[in-house]
Amino acid sequence: MTDKMFKKVLIANRGEIACRIMRTCRALGMRSAAVYSAAEGMPLHAETADEAHPLPERATPAGAYLDADAIADIAANAGADAVHPGYGFLSESPELAERCAARGIAFVGPNPDAARLMADKWAAREKMSSLGALALPGAALDADDLSAATDAAAAIGYPIMVKSTDGGGGIGMQIVESAERLESAAQRASSSAQRFFGSARVYLEKYLPDARHIEVQILADEHGHAQHLWERECSAQRRHQKVIEEAPSPSVSDDARLALARQSEDAARATSYTGAGTFEYLVDDAGNAYFLEANTRLQVEHPVTEMITGVDIVEQQFRAAAGLSLSLPPAAPRRGHAVECRIYAEHPKTFMPSPGTLQAFALPSMPNLRIDAGYRGGDEVTPYFDPMLAKFAAWGEDRAAAIALMQDALAAADIAGVDTNIPLLQAALAHPDFAAGRYDTGLLEKVTL
Repeated sequence: MTDKMFKKVLIANRGEIACRIMRTCRALGMRSAAVYSAAEGMPLHAETADEAHPLPERATPAGAYLDADAIADIAANAGADAVHPGYGFLSESPELAERCAARGIAFVGPNPDAARLMADKWAAREKMSSLGALALPGAALDADDLSAATDAAAAIGYPIMVKSTDGGGGIGMQIVESAERLESAAQRASSSAQRFFGSARVYLEKYLPDARHIEVQILADEHGHAQHLWERECSAQRRHQKVIEEAPSPSVSDDARLALARQSEDAARATSYTGAGTFEYLVDDAGNAYFLEANTRLQVEHPVTEMITGVDIVEQQFRAAAGLSLSLPPAAPRRGHAVECRIYAEHPKTFMPSPGTLQAFALPSMPNLRIDAGYRGGDEVTPYFDPMLAKFAAWGEDRAAAIALMQDALAAADIAGVDTNIPLLQAALAHPDFAAGRYDTGLLEKVTL
């Protein structure tokens, strides 16, 4: 570690991603400070950190993690010189970045101007269109102005999506098939956006069924260096949220993946982007790639990229936030294949959350298998947060080997006390369309249990 790196990092998140960030902190010789809500007791991430600080109580436990002022104050009082936001919550919040800057604390993410541009999904669409990227027809929306929303939806053409302007991950997204459902869908999307991201703004976008969801991982520093780490396939989704991801994509040609990678690099440079970011695209049957959104944070699925490139993305985030140059080879390496499965405490058929006590939580240990977990046996899985328990990431010399290892790992997991989606994951991996690499966002609708 150089003298320019950080001495103490406050991690403004919870669960598996907080524990994962702590691993890099330890590797770099940096102390970690955790935050947690009273409803969690003493969760694994708080126990794992070098020190832990309770958040002020708010109306909901999740709301405590959305209090930018409180988090920045805790960081300052703890003597942290950096805040890493993880993903979700305030990870794409320009406000948290500004609160940190006002206290002389580095925010591990893009500068507030770039964060504000890309965190506003509608503004990001407009910016990417000006740079030559394709975008689906869409319109900004006032969820309370039904007449204007109806006119905009009619101009776009049904089916459409109602999406959060200030959040991502598919949370709260609504598919609308007709004008009769528009008002209720807009209100639900707006309410969900407010609950998860602290902003009720939403927008409309043309819904592209049976598309493939491809994203490009970018790293950039303040010295003008922007580099891609190839793409990920994220088409296996339930309720518009990713469940299985893999790298590289089995459905993208070498020419197409390079074109998307270069377009994403150019966009990062054009917006003076710094840190880790992801540019996401929907690809139709004709091979047209439509810009979807840019995520100004670490992605849940970053392990598959780390496994095929050997790059610690969190370490590079810290370097960029400290004003250092990225430590990457001139061309992004790529070796083998990696598949990630998200393990949720939910019913595998209905996707309804399954809160409860983890009576057993024994996860396998196998060569070339990485597990990022946020729970341990005996922990309570509450209804207050996203129900993801862990992520399994399997690497193989080729795609077939990675899938086989993942199936072995899922079969070896012993989780009791809550329902999990493991049966769904096993069935999806075994589906002929997935095995052939010819699947799209409708894959899980074809899977039967």
